[in-house]
Amino acid sequence: MALGTKKHARAMPKDVRRRVRSTGKRRRRVSILLALGTIFLLSALLRLGQLGTPFDAQPAIAFDPGMSPLGVAGPTAPIRAALDEVERLRAELADREAEIVERERAVDAAQILIEERLAALSATEDRLTALLALSDTAAETDIDRLTRVYETMEPDAAAPLFAQMETSFAAGFLSRMSPAASAALMSELDPQTAYAISVVLATRNAGAPRRDTAEDRAAETGD
Repeated sequence: MALGTKKHARAMPKDVRRRVRSTGKRRRRVSILLALGTIFLLSALLRLGQLGTPFDAQPAIAFDPGMSPLGVAGPTAPIRAALDEVERLRAELADREAEIVERERAVDAAQILIEERLAALSATEDRLTALLALSDTAAETDIDRLTRVYETMEPDAAAPLFAQMETSFAAGFLSRMSPAASAALMSELDPQTAYAISVVLATRNAGAPRRDTAEDRAAETGD
């Protein structure tokens, strides 16, 4: 077979023999490149496996919610102190808030009590005002009735009673009586008593404001 092949190769033209040789060389070159690529790929896989071995060989650490994210052994002393201070401030703020709420409740209760007492005081004031008005009305009614009694009395019978009264008190009754009745009564009084009553009646409204008319101004100037 080998001799036949060699004879067959010798019988081929030279250009054909060159093509066959170049094709064989290219095939061998491709085979070598494929072999080298396969070796490099296997080497890379082995290296990756060796790099992953220490991490895979390490024991898994169970996560504890109480652990600090800074370390498995928990927070350090400064961090723990800061956390304790935060908790203390939070508790202090909660206490202050509760105290403020309690004070607000006390203020609301006091305000309600004050409003109730003010309402009671206002009701008492209204009742007192009504009683005073009733008293004034009753007193006014009694004075009017007594004035009518003095008017119907005989002047000589009423004169001794007025002589014993205080001057301003007697003048008050005489001012309420009709002019005819008061004149008849004044004529029965002692001249000194009648004069004192007249002075009170004349000066009672002396300080009251008057309407300034042209006639008043003419009387003052004598025109």
